[in-house]
Amino acid sequence: MALRVYNTLSGSKEPFVPLTPGKARMYVCGVTVYDFCHIGHARAYVVFDMIYRYLQATGLEVEYVRNYTDIDDKIINRANREGVPYQEISEKFIAEFDRDMESLSIQLPTVQPKATEHIPEIIALIERLIEKGYAYQAGSDVNFSVEKFSTYLKLSKRNLEDMQAGARVEVDDRKRNPMDFALWKGAKPGEPYWESPWGQGRPGWHIECSAMSMKYFGESFDIHGGGKDLIFPHHENEIAQAEAATGKPFVKYWIHNGFVNINAEKMSKSLGNFFTIKQVLEHCDAEVLRFFLLSSHYRSPLDFSDQNLKESQAGLERIYNSLAGIDERLLGSATAAAGEEAAELEEKVAALPGRFREAMDDDFNTALALGHIFELVRSINKALPSAPAELLLKTKQEVAAIAGILGVMDSVPAEFLGRLMQRKSEGVEIAPEEIEKLIEERAEARKAKNYKRGDEIRDYLAERNIILLDSAQGTSWKIK
Repeated sequence: MALRVYNTLSGSKEPFVPLTPGKARMYVCGVTVYDFCHIGHARAYVVFDMIYRYLQATGLEVEYVRNYTDIDDKIINRANREGVPYQEISEKFIAEFDRDMESLSIQLPTVQPKATEHIPEIIALIERLIEKGYAYQAGSDVNFSVEKFSTYLKLSKRNLEDMQAGARVEVDDRKRNPMDFALWKGAKPGEPYWESPWGQGRPGWHIECSAMSMKYFGESFDIHGGGKDLIFPHHENEIAQAEAATGKPFVKYWIHNGFVNINAEKMSKSLGNFFTIKQVLEHCDAEVLRFFLLSSHYRSPLDFSDQNLKESQAGLERIYNSLAGIDERLLGSATAAAGEEAAELEEKVAALPGRFREAMDDDFNTALALGHIFELVRSINKALPSAPAELLLKTKQEVAAIAGILGVMDSVPAEFLGRLMQRKSEGVEIAPEEIEKLIEERAEARKAKNYKRGDEIRDYLAERNIILLDSAQGTSWKIK
C-alpha cells in the first residue's frame, strides 16, 4: 500500500501525496536553546529523523528544516541570572543540542536556521498581517487578533468562547482579546532588541517559525512536525499567522509525536522526574535509547523507566547476538547442508522488505517493523548452524537496509556487544580476565570428569551475575 500518515488537522490517516511530485518538504520545530535537552526532545527528534530517512528511502527528494529559537524570555532570563550576553547562552546550548543529536545518530537537516538571522523576514510578515487587518500595534508591541481569523483553533479543535471564559491570561489592557498573542514584543530596559517600524523589540515565539518555514518552503508545504504539546498554542498560532497573511493553506500534513511519561507519570521538573539526554546516556548506550524511542508507535504515550530501558537493551542485544552469529559463520570455512530451518529463514528474508514497507507505510509503525525483525531473529537462531553462506549474507544485507532507515542495528555487531559488555562490567566485581581463567579451569575440570568443580565454578560466577553459555564452539559468558 502507499504511505498513509495521521494528520492532526483532519484527525485521520491520509494518503501522503506531496504538493510537488517526487519532492517532500518538512519543517520541524527546534528547541529554545536555554538549557540541556530532555528525553521529550530526544523522542521528537528521533521520530522525525526516522520519518526523514523513510521518506528518502521511498525515493522522494526531501528538504528538511529544523530551527533554533535563539531569542526568547527564557534565554534572556538565564543570561541575566548568569550575567552574560544572551548570545553566550544560546550558542552554548546550540552546541550541546548538536552533540546530543549526534550521539543519537540523528542526521543533519537540510537547513538549521536561527530566529535571530531572520528578523527582516519576521518584520515583513508582521507588516503584511497589519496591512490585512489581522494584527494591530499596541504601544511598542504588535498582537495578532484571533477573532479576525475565522478558522482559529481548527488544528486543536478547541472552542474560542470556552477558552475566553476560562482563560488564565494575565490582564493586558493593550490586547483587544485576552487570547490575542504577540507577534512583536517591545524591548524592556536592558533586553536585547532589533529596530522595527514599531520601535526597538524582538519577535514573538510563534511568528519565528512561520517566517522561517515560509522563507525556505514558500507559502505552502507538505509536513510540519513537533511534539503533541506544540499543537496549542504554537502550531495553532503558526497556522493563523501564515494563512491570514497569504490566504493559502499553510501545511498539508500536521504530524505530532506523543508525550513521554516517567514511570507512568508525566515528565515534569516540579515532580523531580525530569531527565536530560546527557543524564540518561551516562547509564545507557545511545543506540539502546534510540531503539527504545522507536519501540512504540510515535503517536502513543511512551513510558520511560529503568525497566523499559533494560528490556530494550535486552532486545537489541538479542538482535546483535544473531547478527554476530552470522558474522562468525561467514568468517568460518565450514559448509552445512541446508535443512527446514534454512528454508524458513529464506522465506522470512524474502518477505522482510515488503513487511517492513507495509508497517512503515501505515503511519510509520516502527513498533510493528521491529516486531518483524524479532521474528527474523528467531529464524536466524534456528537456522544458523545449517543455513548456506549466501542466505546468511542476504539476511545481513536486508537487516542493514532497514537499519539505515531506523538508525539502529547499524553498528558492527562485535563492537556493539563489546561496548555493552564494557558498560555492564562496570558494575561487576570480577574482572573479565579472571572470568576467562575460571572458564578455562572449568573446561579442564569437565575434561577430567571433575563435574563437582565445574559446577562450583559455574555457581561462583552465577552469584556474581556472570552467566556461562556452553556451545559446540566452546563456552562464552554474559552479564545477567
